[in-house]
Amino acid sequence: MDYCVFIQTNHKQIVGAKVAAYALRRFSAHNERFEVRIIDTRDHPWFAAREGQSYLRDGVQRVWLNDDLQSFTPTRFLPPRLMHFRGRALVIDPDVFAAADVWPLLSRNMGGKAILCRMRSGPKGLVDKCFASSVMLLDCARLRHWDPERQFNAMFDAGYDYQPWVCLKNEPRESIGFFESEWNDFDRFTPATRMLHTTRRKTQPWKTGLPVDWRPSERFRLFPPAAWLLRLRRHLFGEYGLMGNYRAHPDRNQEWFFFGLLKE
Repeated sequence: MDYCVFIQTNHKQIVGAKVAAYALRRFSAHNERFEVRIIDTRDHPWFAAREGQSYLRDGVQRVWLNDDLQSFTPTRFLPPRLMHFRGRALVIDPDVFAAADVWPLLSRNMGGKAILCRMRSGPKGLVDKCFASSVMLLDCARLRHWDPERQFNAMFDAGYDYQPWVCLKNEPRESIGFFESEWNDFDRFTPATRMLHTTRRKTQPWKTGLPVDWRPSERFRLFPPAAWLLRLRRHLFGEYGLMGNYRAHPDRNQEWFFFGLLKE
C-alpha cells in the first residue's frame, strides 16, 4: 500500500501506541486507503546492542538506556526504508492521538518537499530552531539517504549528535515544509485539534502515580546553571534520582479523551 501511518514506540509506551492506532482508525472515513503499523524498538536488535554505552546528545555524553521512556525516538527515521522508499508515510509518537481523519494530511500535496512538520515549541523552537520530528509527513522517495541504524550507531562511534538529528538540522532546509500546528497540537485540545500530542511527559494520563522513567535534557542555552544542576543531580542520585512520580493531567478534557479511547 502506498500510504501508511507509523507509530513509534518501545515497551514503556506500548499502551499509548495501541490507543494511538485505535484513534487513527476510529476517526478516519478512509481506512481502506492506508495502513497503520507500530514500530517497536524490540524488533530492531541494534537498540539492545548499545545498552549501557555512551552516546553524544546535544554535546554531552549520555548513557543509552533502552528502559528510558523515549528510547524509541530513532525509530521515527525508519518509515522510508520500511516503505522501500516508495509512497507516503506519516510517523507519529506514541503519545499522539488523532481527533479527526488523518487522510487529508496523509494525501495532501507536499509541494515538492520531502518532509512536512512543525517547529518545536518554546526555546527549542524559537532559539534552537528545532523542528518537531514527533509528527512528520514523509515523501519516502526523497529520503533515500535516511539510514537510521547507521546513524544510530554513529552516535556511539563517530560523534554523530542525537540532538541535531532528531531536530532535522542535518536535512537540507529547502526539503522541509510545514503543516498546520493542529496536526501536532502540543498539549492543547480544542475543536480545531486534528491530532493531540501530550508532550508534557510528567502528566501523561496512562502513567499517573508511577515513578518517572525519562531523563531531562542537560543543556539550557537560555539559563546554563539549570543544566549544571541537572548534571549534578544525575551524578549524585543516578539517572532518575529525585525525578519523582507522574502526576495527574491538569486538563481533564485531555484525560477523558484518552481514557474514552482506551475504554472503547
